[in-house]
Amino acid sequence: MSVQEDGAARPEPDVLRRHDSLYGDAEKVSNNKRHGAGGSWARTLQLAFQSIGVVYGDVGTSPLYVYSSTFPNGIKHPDDLVGVLSLILYTLILIPMVKYVFIVLYANDNGDGGTFALYSLISRHAKIRMIPNDQTEDANVSNYSIEAPSSQLRRAEWVKQKLESSNAAKIALFTITILGTSMVMGDGTLTPAISVLSAVSGIREKAPNLTQSQVVWISVAILFVLFSMQRFGTDKVGYTFAPVISVWFLLIAGIGMYNLTVHEITILRAFNPKYIVDYFRRNGKEAWVSLGGVVLCITGTEAMFADLGHFNIRAIQLSFTCVLFPSVALCYMGQAAYLRKFPENVSDTFYRSIPAPLFWPVFVVAIMGAIIASQAMLSGAFAILSKALSLGCFPRVEVVHTSNKYEGQVYIPEVNFLIGAASVAVTLAFQTTANIGNAYGICVVTVFSITTHLMTVVMLLIWKVRLPFIAAFYAAFGLAEFLYLSSILSKFAEGGYLPFCFSLVLMALMATWHYVHVKRYWYELDRVVPAAETTALLARRDVRRVPGVGLLYSELVQGIPPVFPRLVDKIPSVHAVFVFMSIKHLPVPRVAPAERFISSTASSRGDNDDDDAMRRAQAMAEEEKRVIDAEAERGVVYLMGEANVTAAAGSSVMKRIVVNYVYTFLRKNLREGHKALSVPKDQLLKVGITYEI
Repeated sequence: MSVQEDGAARPEPDVLRRHDSLYGDAEKVSNNKRHGAGGSWARTLQLAFQSIGVVYGDVGTSPLYVYSSTFPNGIKHPDDLVGVLSLILYTLILIPMVKYVFIVLYANDNGDGGTFALYSLISRHAKIRMIPNDQTEDANVSNYSIEAPSSQLRRAEWVKQKLESSNAAKIALFTITILGTSMVMGDGTLTPAISVLSAVSGIREKAPNLTQSQVVWISVAILFVLFSMQRFGTDKVGYTFAPVISVWFLLIAGIGMYNLTVHEITILRAFNPKYIVDYFRRNGKEAWVSLGGVVLCITGTEAMFADLGHFNIRAIQLSFTCVLFPSVALCYMGQAAYLRKFPENVSDTFYRSIPAPLFWPVFVVAIMGAIIASQAMLSGAFAILSKALSLGCFPRVEVVHTSNKYEGQVYIPEVNFLIGAASVAVTLAFQTTANIGNAYGICVVTVFSITTHLMTVVMLLIWKVRLPFIAAFYAAFGLAEFLYLSSILSKFAEGGYLPFCFSLVLMALMATWHYVHVKRYWYELDRVVPAAETTALLARRDVRRVPGVGLLYSELVQGIPPVFPRLVDKIPSVHAVFVFMSIKHLPVPRVAPAERFISSTASSRGDNDDDDAMRRAQAMAEEEKRVIDAEAERGVVYLMGEANVTAAAGSSVMKRIVVNYVYTFLRKNLREGHKALSVPKDQLLKVGITYEI
């Protein structure tokens, strides 16, 4: 029996009662409604309101530190402000709005977003996954949504053939996908650190006696509260945060309009892009270096795509164009107008530009907004890693479905703890937002670039867009992201090394797990027990049939796994009803309950073409059902292979380290298979076996 699912499933209750988690989390979702797209306008407005509290905290709180990061050495020429404001406005328009809101969001995987969703989407249209578990039945799943490339567009067929025939292409796609995931994780670590620290630093305006060390420890306390709240889930956190961040957007928009009116309304000439050209002519290399500060205005943009599974396309488009963009644009324009009169305050632009009576209300909301900013990337990190788990690219961890109403809302306790600990460590080590900002920008722009490359493949293979449009997309966004990335890399030694080190470690762990996972699958596939051998094994005189139902879990989606003969050799008995159970994750976010089970017998009974044969088969099925029900009453035993994977003799030193030490450490210290399935311990039997790969 093969189970096709995205998280959990259950059979019909009158066939066989279930006691493990296949009966659990996914069934919390009612009616299999797609949360990623579609829905009524009332539901869309509800989700749009929630998205304000979850998705936009990061990009919405960027005004706290953008100008100070762009002008670390002060403003040298008054018109530099106009040039930088023009850069900020057109960066906001080009990347978050045009690229993500109106293009990338449509490349979702049945409602799910993020780098792994793009990889999953591509893997449905071209066989780029390295685990050979494709079945013809996969395409029959309603959410699979595969469309063969059109005969009129031979380009898509050519791209498909090239991807499927090239191991280098498969490895390249997998590598940039896990790099993007690692950078999102890095973003989830740095966002809380820089957002909370920059917000808390404002208190020194009213309490100058506070030291930077004290500010840091206050920030650490707030971070502790933030990560403790994650277990309540996006649904509750979103409704809690949405009113706060809505007030934040109203405040920064209002203060921006006030500063524009009071200080210098002529700053609006920044909408003329010629000031960008003038800025680069006037400052040369220094203007290029300052791009590392400008790009911080779009931090958190990837959260719109990564968090898509929590909301839907229309909700995010609505909240971005009607709330986020007008608010932050007014805020940046107001800050630029203020700095035209008071350029000496550029190191603390945000708090210095606030009218005195509003300082404390804005400060309190800024602290809360900084906490919310962290929520955006944390929700995205959970969603992306959940997708990585389903594709066998991440070690087993607990995934908690936190909402009974919305399918994409998940929480991963182990990951939350690790990101929280890393965020606190970064805050204590770097102390200031300037140093954290150098690291932060690299994560952000690397993910942008990876998304651009994966989107190009989607356009070629799946959307079948005309080449001029694809070329324009790749050239416009690829060039812009290259300029930003090259600028940020110039600060590699000043903190930029941190996300690279973090990503390399995480990539190594993901690559190790996936490599051994693939090798182990091939090992079992090459040693599938033939039907004749199985028949002979069961015909042995010393093999007894015992009452009850035995469920043997296996990675293989078809065939008898090699652990079965070992089980019979060690315990020469087989249950009256014996089921080989394989849980297979399809590259889709959800499978309808009616389509989750595929069953077949281990041996064929022949064809049933005539009516009499069909009636006999139906009678036999009824008899089998009766037997299964009767045996299930006598007891169910869950059997699992406890495979000890080692590197084969003669393997390289690197392979021995990866397989014998790194993989073994991960397997023994992270979630075990029976715990992931919530198999009752008193009904579990493990069978030890060694695989040399």
